[in-house]
Amino acid sequence: MRYILIVILFSVVHLCSIQAQITAPAFGKGLQVMANDSSFYMKIGLRFQNLVTADWSLADAANGYDADFTANALVRRSRLKFDGWAHNKKLKYKLELSLSNRDNGGGTNDNFGNAANIILDAIVEYNFYKNLSIAFGQSKLAGNRERVVSSGNLQFVDRSRLNSRFTLDRDMFLQLKHFHYIGDDFLMRENVSIASGEGKNQITGDNDGFAYTYRVELLPFGEFQSKGDYIGSAIKRESTPKLALGFTYDKNNNALRERGQKGTFLTDRSDSFIAKDLNSFFADLMFKYQGISVMAEYVDRTTSDGISLIFDEEGSQIGKYYTGSAYNVAAGYMFDNNMEVALRLTEIAADSSTDETHYTIGINKFFVGHKLKIQMDYSFINRLDDQNTSLLRTQVDIHF
Repeated sequence: MRYILIVILFSVVHLCSIQAQITAPAFGKGLQVMANDSSFYMKIGLRFQNLVTADWSLADAANGYDADFTANALVRRSRLKFDGWAHNKKLKYKLELSLSNRDNGGGTNDNFGNAANIILDAIVEYNFYKNLSIAFGQSKLAGNRERVVSSGNLQFVDRSRLNSRFTLDRDMFLQLKHFHYIGDDFLMRENVSIASGEGKNQITGDNDGFAYTYRVELLPFGEFQSKGDYIGSAIKRESTPKLALGFTYDKNNNALRERGQKGTFLTDRSDSFIAKDLNSFFADLMFKYQGISVMAEYVDRTTSDGISLIFDEEGSQIGKYYTGSAYNVAAGYMFDNNMEVALRLTEIAADSSTDETHYTIGINKFFVGHKLKIQMDYSFINRLDDQNTSLLRTQVDIHF
């Protein structure tokens, strides 16, 4: 499949070169295509992340803490991205494809047509009236801020445990977006969406329930440089303090998966779906000033009846929803030589799973912002079941 995609990419570039103008402005800016009659614009991007990890248990001092040592090296992500506008600049689109095995797995059941999750984003957005836009397709829902930040623009090697346990992730949705200013600088953004509720690339329909999401964002000191409220680290040093606050409420009716848009599909012993409503509340912020950056998130998730466990008719547990609360705080300082030191604290208070706290320190070197960088982080993971572990990761990131 990946070879087919590569052939398609080169075919697109070849055809565009015949009837369009192609430019490559600078490293990290992608290959840019403009039709001779200005009827469309496309930016083609390619990126990949090579990752090395090592983790080991801290549970048994008698074995020198290394009895469970494991290491791995892999292509964490490999992506092709196409975005731009069609017909006029008010009609935007984005298509993003995943190529690496680590990035596109999880589709091997009937709910995904027994196919890999290669399509990440496939969305069209139309600015139909002043500050109002409507979007339709598959992309990230407006949940926690860390999830919406691109995996290529993260402050650490990867996102926090809060995100992996509670994110709304990608889904197929219809979304209405709006923004307006209060006074000269105070910016307010709102969006509301209706989604399938079962996540990306699922093909089984609505399953008697949709997910409804509402998010509002407040930027009291105006916009960040280069959309920096959704970019990790102080890549652009703000000359004045900038703050973004976000609040999201999501109701996933008849959620079939243990984490809403992610996780295992829940079924009873006869393989019939089990469904409950999931209610999620997110609050987050991003602050930047000169070389300082701070991001914080809080989430609380409950089921409709307040019970996360699922039992059969005989009283045996056959599944559970991942509910509870969590917070995540990250802060970093960017030195003049584009080296950064960052700290992150993540705490999970799960209703029916092990509580855990992650302490992470990261060191980053940016050569061309997030487009070319080396990142390293170390995490100490404390779990209440005494299965404490250490995790060391190093990643090279390159974006064309």
